[in-house]
Amino acid sequence: MVQVRSVSIGLWVRAGSRWEPARTAGISHFIEHLLFKGTESRSAEEIARTIDGVGGSLDAFTSRENTCFYAKVLGEHLPLAVDLLSDLLLHPRLNPEDLERERRVVLEEIKMVEDDPDDLIHDLFAEQFWSGHPLGRPVLGSRQTLAAIDRSAVLEHLRNYYQPDRVIVAAAGDLEHDRVVELVVRALGEWRGCALPINGASPVSHLAVHHEERDSAQLHLVLGVDGLPYSHPNRYAFFLQNAILGSSMSSRLFQEVREKRGLAYSIYSYQASFHDSGLLAIYAGTSPESYAQVISLILAAWKSLREEPVDLEEFRRAKAQLKGSLLLGLESTSSRMTRLAKAEIYFQRAFDLDEIIRGIDNVSPETFSELHRSLLQPERYALTTIGHLP
Repeated sequence: MVQVRSVSIGLWVRAGSRWEPARTAGISHFIEHLLFKGTESRSAEEIARTIDGVGGSLDAFTSRENTCFYAKVLGEHLPLAVDLLSDLLLHPRLNPEDLERERRVVLEEIKMVEDDPDDLIHDLFAEQFWSGHPLGRPVLGSRQTLAAIDRSAVLEHLRNYYQPDRVIVAAAGDLEHDRVVELVVRALGEWRGCALPINGASPVSHLAVHHEERDSAQLHLVLGVDGLPYSHPNRYAFFLQNAILGSSMSSRLFQEVREKRGLAYSIYSYQASFHDSGLLAIYAGTSPESYAQVISLILAAWKSLREEPVDLEEFRRAKAQLKGSLLLGLESTSSRMTRLAKAEIYFQRAFDLDEIIRGIDNVSPETFSELHRSLLQPERYALTTIGHLP
């Protein structure tokens, strides 16, 4: 990206919460924390001072299928970023005292989610929707599983899954490809080993209504249906569906529920896609008295998409919005790095921008309408609520 001075580089481990044993659920996220507690040659404070000393950032996140350790620095400091990331991954200290200290930190993170109903409800919905499947478990794990994770479990998980055949390095920004390859080979080229095969079963959705009574000023709800896997041929139609429903200020639900009726401050739709499954969901926070009306408006929006001809002007606007947000996102080195990594993980190849835009432009009204008819069936809805029902 010749117009920028920064580089974002990420080491993506294809190991997330869905691949964990039930007894140690949350271990991938726990390991994400632990690797920042120091390496064989650097303390946690030295790691922080090193990256701060060049004005960069070093962070990580864990999802249901991947864990990513990433850095953003000026292009001239790319060798330092590669050195730090490889040191975290290959030479973690894993002192017993660090494990206990970080266990307390993650426990506070779990408590923070539990105290925040508009965050917690998404975990509760997934737990209901994919009941009995690892995708339904919180990425953070639970208090019980966190307590069961000891140093031997951490070492076993690293040995089983944090191996070079499950790692992808993605980078974008002020860089030269050959130089990146040289740095990565120098840092990781001697790393040997193979991860255990992953053969997890696909989830089966459970379509039910679940309510958690809580003394809360608002009633929080998530209404969802099955979505599409990450690499599905109709994924661009799926993105457009989300855009029209509730991912922007001009979307149907934002306009109907918030702007026209003032029934919610926060209402939006979101998608979650995995290698074999997906989800489309609506979140809203409203008053208990408005709950029934908000649900009715959401169902009406879904019925309209399912049964009425597509509004061609709305369809055009959604395509323009999707392409615009894509182009704006690609101005960020971290967004470009993430897009490269996910393309490799889920498609085993890169996509140029023109191909993605063609994919959006080529979605026909017929394909769009057929997707609504197949996904938005009333008997396939699941609902989770937190708060006080009137």
